[in-house]
Amino acid sequence: MYTYEHPHPSVTADCVVFAFDGKSLNLLLINRGIEPYKGSWALPGGFIHMDETAEDGALRELKEETGVEDIYLEQFHTFTTVDRDPRERVMTIAFLAFIRQDDYSVVAGDDAAKAQWFPVDNLPELAFDHKEIIKMALDKLRWKITYEPLVFHLLNKTFTMTQLLTIYEVVIGKELDRRNFNKKMLQLGYVVPTEERVQGVGRPGTLYMFDEEKYREQINNRNVF
Repeated sequence: MYTYEHPHPSVTADCVVFAFDGKSLNLLLINRGIEPYKGSWALPGGFIHMDETAEDGALRELKEETGVEDIYLEQFHTFTTVDRDPRERVMTIAFLAFIRQDDYSVVAGDDAAKAQWFPVDNLPELAFDHKEIIKMALDKLRWKITYEPLVFHLLNKTFTMTQLLTIYEVVIGKELDRRNFNKKMLQLGYVVPTEERVQGVGRPGTLYMFDEEKYREQINNRNVF
C-alpha cells in the first residue's frame, strides 16, 4: 500500500510492434478479454509494476499477452491526455519495434482473448487512444527507415534489390522509382553486390548484402532519400 501527499497517476506501457511478412507491413494487436473495452482490439500493454522499469514492463506485458519476447523495443513517446482511460488517470509510455514476422509465434495470454497481426492499412476499431499512438509510431518508423538500416534486419544475409525496394515501398507507403532507388542504394556504399546470382525468368539477378562495417564508417551520412 502506497500513500502520498499528492495524487499520482497510474502508468502503463504499450507496445507498437510492426512486422514485415515479405509483402505487407503488419501490426500486432490483442483483443481485450477484460473491461474497459472488452472485446475491442488494442495494443499489447498494461500497468507497470512498482519494481520494474517502463521497458521491463513493456517486455513483460508483450510476452504475457502475445508470446512475443526477446525483441528490441525503443521508447518513442508518452501519452498523457487526461481522459484517455475511463478507469482513472493513466499515462502510457509507448514503445516501438520492427521485426521479421516469420521469426515469432503469436499466442494470446493473460488478459488478451486473442492476439493477431493486422495489415496497417486495414486496422479494426481500436480501444483507448491507440489509433493516435499507432499513427505517431508509423510516422516515426517511416522517418527512421530513411536514416537507419532497419530493413536489413528483416532480410536474409543476401537479397535482391527488388526485395529491398519492396520493404521500403511498404513502409513508406508509396511507389519508388526502381532505377533511382537502385542507384541510391549502391551510392550508400554499404549495400554491396556479391558473387551470388538468383535464377529466375531472364538473366540471373545479382544478390546483395548489407556491409555493417562500411555502414559504421559512414554513420554520419544517414539520409537515404
